Amino acid sequence: MQDTNMVRNVAIVGHGNCGKTSLAEAMLYTAGKINRLGKVDDGSSVMDYEDEETARNISIGSSFHNYSWNKHTVYLSDTPGDDNFLNETVFASQVCDGVLFTIGAVLGVKGQTIKFANIIKEKNLPTFIVINKMDRERANFQKTIDEIKESLALRPVILQLPIGAEENFNGYVDIVSGKAYLFDGDTGKVQKTEVPSDLVDEVELLRESLMENVAETDDDLIEKFLEEGELSVEEVVAGLKAGVETGSLTPVCVCAATVNKGTAPLLDDINEYMPSPLNRPALEATKVGADDETVVIEPTPDGPFAALVFKTMADPYAGRLTIFRVFRGVLEGDTFYNSSKKTSERFGQLYVLEGKEQKPVDKAGPGMIIAVAKLKETGTGDTLCDSTDPILLDAPEPLKPVISFAVSAKKGEEEKVFSSITKMLDEDQTLSLTRQTQTKQILLSGVGKVHLDVIGSKIKRKFGVEMELSPPKIPYMETIRSSARVQGKHKKQSGGRGQYGDCWIEISPSPGNGYEFVDKIVGGVIPQQYRPAVDKGIQESMEKGVLAGYPVIDVKIVLVDGSFHNVDSSEMAFKIAGSLAFKKGAKEAGLVLLEPYIDMEIRVGKESVGDVMGDLNSRRGKVMGMDSKDGIEIINAQVPQSEILLYATDLTSMTGGLGSFSISFSHYEEVPAQIADKIIAELNAES
Repeated sequence: MQDTNMVRNVAIVGHGNCGKTSLAEAMLYTAGKINRLGKVDDGSSVMDYEDEETARNISIGSSFHNYSWNKHTVYLSDTPGDDNFLNETVFASQVCDGVLFTIGAVLGVKGQTIKFANIIKEKNLPTFIVINKMDRERANFQKTIDEIKESLALRPVILQLPIGAEENFNGYVDIVSGKAYLFDGDTGKVQKTEVPSDLVDEVELLRESLMENVAETDDDLIEKFLEEGELSVEEVVAGLKAGVETGSLTPVCVCAATVNKGTAPLLDDINEYMPSPLNRPALEATKVGADDETVVIEPTPDGPFAALVFKTMADPYAGRLTIFRVFRGVLEGDTFYNSSKKTSERFGQLYVLEGKEQKPVDKAGPGMIIAVAKLKETGTGDTLCDSTDPILLDAPEPLKPVISFAVSAKKGEEEKVFSSITKMLDEDQTLSLTRQTQTKQILLSGVGKVHLDVIGSKIKRKFGVEMELSPPKIPYMETIRSSARVQGKHKKQSGGRGQYGDCWIEISPSPGNGYEFVDKIVGGVIPQQYRPAVDKGIQESMEKGVLAGYPVIDVKIVLVDGSFHNVDSSEMAFKIAGSLAFKKGAKEAGLVLLEPYIDMEIRVGKESVGDVMGDLNSRRGKVMGMDSKDGIEIINAQVPQSEILLYATDLTSMTGGLGSFSISFSHYEEVPAQIADKIIAELNAES
């Protein structure tokens, strides 16, 4: 097994279309791990191998590989850049030791870029900014650097200054050493050359700035820099490495991944500056059975095994794959303890993932991303450990669903479709499946329409069935505005024994208290055995609704009078009488339609606040307050559910991808009369 000092665990992160997967491909090719340079656009990439990814030319799930370079072993995680799959990046950031933050030299900083920068900053992850696509038309290094400095919560220091751009992107100057290098074709490697004369002054300024930034990370270095105005290359390297490890400095490199220019220097810099698992801060965990005692998990190969499951996926050949990161100790043998489920699990083989392939290994140590197949109990977020030292690691919180559709299946395929969705729920924690009692619909919820479309594609490909999505019905309710006293009388004679039930009820609003039934019968005008039937008849009518077929809520019923017949009265007769009384009383008391309101927390940049507020007003929303945190504006609002069915897509358009939101049910409120009339008319037309 590899010496842990020589292990690196790196996630590639960035907005959509910045070239993350192409960068991973070039790194693997340069390191000799793969024998040809695959491309995302033609579906030949080893990292984007799912059919849904090759069809859309985007990464949908995190994919994993590894390579060896100058005696170091590096485990790579390639993460999606689309908002619909942001959860994959959040989970990968929980288990990596460093990040290659990829930004396109043409598109520059986008809304999603800022989101990813905030995730990186929040977790204080060692990070390299890789400015990719330097060979593309309109590639602009300086403009991209200016946007990074202005918009991102990171402290960039230029490590490589590009020589040329677009079709003339031929090399770079290493600012640490002050030496220049030209690219050696598409090998990813470089050859030393002279610093171009037009860059000499800029290189000198950047080198001085780099030394100043490095010096500020250490008291001894800043003292020397102030005294002598210079640091040695060795001191700059040591200070830069320390700054990367603490997250205080973010080196900037350049490359053109699709033509494999600049990859070898990046591999060298990962070895040199990115921390090994041993150089990462110790984790805190909860010791099981010790009154929630907090313990420290040192990231060393010594000590009891500890790992966190951060992904579950269905593989067409290996079956259900459970993927975890080892944080402490060495795993070997065929059993580990799942402290989250309080059970031991036996496994057949440990695998290192290499794109869609799995390579068997005998043991796994800190920093390694490992997969095992066909576990019965273990799921995403579980802690795996040694049974002699049971602990619980903090699991990342999955993003909450924000969009829902009614899901159905073709006749005869219902069981297979919902069984397939259940398998997807194991794989994707941002999915949820619920039954809406008012509308009788089954709702599939996710983080975006594209997210749910991809789930549908996967189900069709893997299980051979199609799920159908349609806009969900809104779970309206009905209630009453005032009070009424009414009689419900059911009398029927049809030869032989008849039916007779007679009751008087008082009906009144009871806001927020649900349904209440009070028996105030005096004497025996209605025998005791028939009174519950009145209650039951009323409740059944409430469930079916009166105005538009939606359940009636928040009503108080008082049973005050009635009469009965010795022969013809029965429970059924009084149940019908109760139903008749309720329908009559509800109409007299003034029925109104209620709609569900949703609490929304919307997070946007300052420049988007006006557009978002105006849009909320157009949706009949009510802004309840505003706050600001880390440069992000937080808008709290209450909005009718019917107005935000596709809000995820609309917010992305309004904010250029920077906006995000979360939702939860708030309350019910009366639908404006004009809108209520339209809803009722549509329902009548359907029926």
